[in-house]
Amino acid sequence: MSSKLILLRHGESEWNLANRFTGWVDVDLSPKGREEAEWAGKELAKEGFKFDIAFTSVLKRAIRTLWYTLSETDQMWVPVYRAWQLNERHYGGLQGLNKSETAKKYGEDQVKVWRRSYSTPPPPLDDNDPSHPRFDRRYRHLDPVILPSTESLSITLDRVMPYWANEIVPHLRQGKTVLIAAHGNSLRALVKHLNQISDDDIVGLNIPTGIPRVYELDDELGIISDRYLGGEEKAKAAAAAVAAQANA
Repeated sequence: MSSKLILLRHGESEWNLANRFTGWVDVDLSPKGREEAEWAGKELAKEGFKFDIAFTSVLKRAIRTLWYTLSETDQMWVPVYRAWQLNERHYGGLQGLNKSETAKKYGEDQVKVWRRSYSTPPPPLDDNDPSHPRFDRRYRHLDPVILPSTESLSITLDRVMPYWANEIVPHLRQGKTVLIAAHGNSLRALVKHLNQISDDDIVGLNIPTGIPRVYELDDELGIISDRYLGGEEKAKAAAAAVAAQANA
């Protein structure tokens, strides 16, 4: 029994447009981001995808992307689960800073390490910073100890993978078609796991906004096929634009 998994990074956000580190800051989609989300839905509809269940984060740019996508496929009724574990990586003290200006200040190599390395987190937020997630009402049910002040990709993976294993995998094992609308780094964590990408090679992986990545998986969740809708060239160009955001 095979299953289908669609991974969709949210459309361009207002802070993607402004080239700012976003992380857990709840920034909405830009006008272009809404168009990207609608395009994703239209492409999925064109190929006839029928979703059984959908997952997203608790951040509005991913939630709204999912809304547009389900609307364009006329599947607004599909059950949706929102999980903080699918949030973007927390960028700590970099959140809100312009990426190019930060690269000029600290150097492109350092910013690349903070953005893309597997194990090095950015400088943390102070625990008393008003923007720390422990002061956010949506996380009030969680033990503040588990709420991040910064994260590397490895830390992000540590929170994404248990949710994946416990909440998402059971549906895939039943042969369902699962849609996940999330973020660049929570999806990098999943792609790293699915495609068995090494800690070193994951540095070079960038997830484009608003382009669905479609997996067909076998009984053991091994990859039968893996492709971006709209063609690989479109995805490569969009991923290259993401990679260039931190150039000084």
